[in-house]
Amino acid sequence: MNEFIVSARKYRPTTFMSVVGQASITATLKNATKNKQMAHAYLFCGPRGVGKTTCARIYAKTINCQNITPDHEPCNVCESCMAFNENRSYNIHELDAASNNSVDDIRSLIDQVRVPPQLGHYSVYIIDEVHMLSSAAFNAFLKTLEEPPKHAIFILATTEKHKILPTILSRCQIFDFNRIKVSDIADHIKQVANKEGVEIEDAGVNIIAQKADGAMRDALSIFDQIVSFSGKSITYQDVITNLNVLDYDYYFKLTDNFIKNEVPEALVTFNDILDHGFDAHHFIVGLSSHFRDLLVCKDQATVQLLEVGGEIQEKYKVQAAACESDFILEAMDIANQCDLNYKASQNKRLLVELALIKISQITQKKK
Repeated sequence: MNEFIVSARKYRPTTFMSVVGQASITATLKNATKNKQMAHAYLFCGPRGVGKTTCARIYAKTINCQNITPDHEPCNVCESCMAFNENRSYNIHELDAASNNSVDDIRSLIDQVRVPPQLGHYSVYIIDEVHMLSSAAFNAFLKTLEEPPKHAIFILATTEKHKILPTILSRCQIFDFNRIKVSDIADHIKQVANKEGVEIEDAGVNIIAQKADGAMRDALSIFDQIVSFSGKSITYQDVITNLNVLDYDYYFKLTDNFIKNEVPEALVTFNDILDHGFDAHHFIVGLSSHFRDLLVCKDQATVQLLEVGGEIQEKYKVQAAACESDFILEAMDIANQCDLNYKASQNKRLLVELALIKISQITQKKK
């Protein structure tokens, strides 16, 4: 029986070129290698799953590579690269600060830093979740971080930069990683699906990319989950069923009801949504987002802000053309107020139904 490897690990980038959505950071790190201008301490910060630790590992591998390629990528064939790829490199050390956050752990690391590398030029110390270090551990680390041995490079990674002492920040080159764009995540998922022999509808890929909220690791985990659910052929319906996402069609149908002042039909549709097990708060948040997407479709300059693709994008354009901007703005305001008042309400269903009735009467008031 073949061992299953999750996609986030199986397709983890091994070169700067294969890192998705962080072009400026990878270019800077490649130039540092090219010009031999490596800093002794780096801080990689940003949301989860965007490539901080991955870039740290690739950089560590690159600066020790014995045969760097012309475009300044690791060769993956020299002894140093092979040792890294097989998890037997003595030059690259990873410490999880979440579970090794005491002064003693840092003192042990400092003792280790004094030992020069056996193969290659640098010993690289990657400290993950560095914000979890205690204040005493941070203070014990300060002097070594400021004046490490020539062979030592520290790469600190964190999701919470604001928790790190200013004295640590001032000693590091800081790289802020971005959330990955929906379109970039969608393209990468399509590539992974193609390699795995999985057929998946574009609308389904887009839902996964949106649900991941800018984190590639989350997107690949969701992809694996849906492959387990649906097999090698994945439809849009499979994705929304597995992720418990409300179908866009509900929002399009409701908006048609609103334009025609069809209050009973809107309430029946909302009841159907509740019967399918969806949370009313989740629904009203989704309705606000739907109105926002309709609004950005009203102007050619803002259509690019619509994070959906293909057939659904065309639906948005058609419905946006049928709605007045004033209607969309007032409907968005009513839905947003409902969202803000939801937690405080004693009768949550009535609150949402009242919002739907108000939205249904917007165009009626103007007749």
